[in-house]
Amino acid sequence: MNDSPAQSSEDGHKEYKVVASLRTDVGCVREINEDSGKYVQPNSPEVLASKGMLFVVADGMGGHSAGEVASSIAVETVSRVYYDDKSDPEESLKKAFRQANRDIHAVSVKNASLSGMGTTCTALVLRDGTALSAHVGDSRLYLVRGGRIYVMTEDHSAVMEMVKRGLISLEEARHHPDKNIILRAVGSQPDVEVSSWEEPFPVRASDQFVLCSDGLYDLVEDEEIKQAVLEADPHVACESLISLAKDRGGYDNITVGIIRLQPSGEVHSSVKETREAEVLR
Repeated sequence: MNDSPAQSSEDGHKEYKVVASLRTDVGCVREINEDSGKYVQPNSPEVLASKGMLFVVADGMGGHSAGEVASSIAVETVSRVYYDDKSDPEESLKKAFRQANRDIHAVSVKNASLSGMGTTCTALVLRDGTALSAHVGDSRLYLVRGGRIYVMTEDHSAVMEMVKRGLISLEEARHHPDKNIILRAVGSQPDVEVSSWEEPFPVRASDQFVLCSDGLYDLVEDEEIKQAVLEADPHVACESLISLAKDRGGYDNITVGIIRLQPSGEVHSSVKETREAEVLR
């Protein structure tokens, strides 16, 4: 992990266009893909101006098929509630997470086969030259800026708590046997604490964001993620990162979304532009 990136007060949102790709893969071992992801760019100019674009990645957990149900509910509820809510974007995003938590928990209580299910959930909003984020669990949001990569979320995991207490190093955490034990999940309890940034984060042209489940970063180093993002357009980079994780065993589901703030006039590749897209398992 690097230090926090220097922030800029410049509002350069008219100087770039957003090019994004979001992909998920079952991996090489699992039979069911319990990851879900969604990217929404509203068709309405008014909604786009007021609420921006939303990107969500969720990694479900539970018994047979329960994780798949939990992650699917999370991305659908977060995207629906975020745009329906009339609060400011920051509050709407947190409300959306809390509603997803209630919905998942209610389903798990009613259906014994889904008892105890939950999911990680990490969301990014790009609006009016700024970024917002909300986060529960150990899926991650990265920023690639100025040739460096920054982790913009903190894993809610047992090993990260050990790192914070100085018991183990970040490198030791990568290979610790408890690295996949998370301390916070959406839906596993009646209430959830949602982590979010204290204020909107100013973005710059050429910034790139990466959202991913642990199926990617457990097997692919941060510097390798950075290189893939810098060397290719978002679609190609998503595919190459998933392939790299699978080449190294792909023992978990793998989801990755890459969002590039492409400077106006720059031709980065022939990526298909879309008004609304979502990832389905």
